[in-house]
Amino acid sequence: AEYMGYIIFYIGMKSKIEALALVAAKRIIRSNAFLITAGAGMGSDSGLPTFRGNEGFWKNYPLFQKTKMSFYEAASPDFFESNPDQYWYFYGHRYNMYRSIHPHKGFNMLLDIAKKAKKDHYFVFTSNVDGHFQKAGFPEEKVVECHGSINYCQCHHCNKIIPTPIEKVPIDLEKCVATELPTCPECRILLRPNILMFNDYGWNGQRTMEQEARFHQFIEDHTSSVLRNSIAIVEIGAGLAVSTIRRTGEHYFDFEKKYKSTLIRVNNCLLYTSPSPRDQRGPRMPSSA
Repeated sequence: AEYMGYIIFYIGMKSKIEALALVAAKRIIRSNAFLITAGAGMGSDSGLPTFRGNEGFWKNYPLFQKTKMSFYEAASPDFFESNPDQYWYFYGHRYNMYRSIHPHKGFNMLLDIAKKAKKDHYFVFTSNVDGHFQKAGFPEEKVVECHGSINYCQCHHCNKIIPTPIEKVPIDLEKCVATELPTCPECRILLRPNILMFNDYGWNGQRTMEQEARFHQFIEDHTSSVLRNSIAIVEIGAGLAVSTIRRTGEHYFDFEKKYKSTLIRVNNCLLYTSPSPRDQRGPRMPSSA
């Protein structure tokens, strides 16, 4: 169906998928730059959990169901401070899983589009902390990890950011604890993941700030001309729980201001492509992502 210039498609309607993909492909081809924005749903086809709600979290970590601890409580500085062994069981298990699982072929397809169709004119903005875009071949300098990365740690004492210093975190699955905790090679003090947790005022965001500086330069390069070059934004797996990714895509889609862009939103329930600003007529379609 088409409404106010939006191409709307429910993924269950298989008879329409090729037509919709063609519309999206044409929008991408016509653009001068390619922006991929991705949330937790991007990794689900690789077998990574999304932790949607307590039930999803407890299914993967039944220990926390016994104590009725939520994902928000487990992913917090307070839990790190009060119970580092169980905290690093949770993050260590995720770290080991993210390192052992290979990104699904969708990552390679996006990289192929970015390199062949847009050459150097692409960027990734993701809330995922698994490092799978880089693992799939995206250059480090083309990725923003707005919530940090589990592949990096910061010292609880000196605050220095370093690559996670062990290849695998030893954990006891029966006792649900980490049997060895990573420590700073200089201070010998306990490390924490360089990830933005909930109610986290101690996160060192320097690495992410450097990524964002490169990203803002990319945006400036593609919006500063008189003609204001167009950007094709493909948002994948943003869901509803955390709005960072949706807001980012919507900001650069902002047809009322200076960006000539197309927003292609992909979720497990709905996919649609938005019109470019010059094609926009009437109100925007309410978002279901």
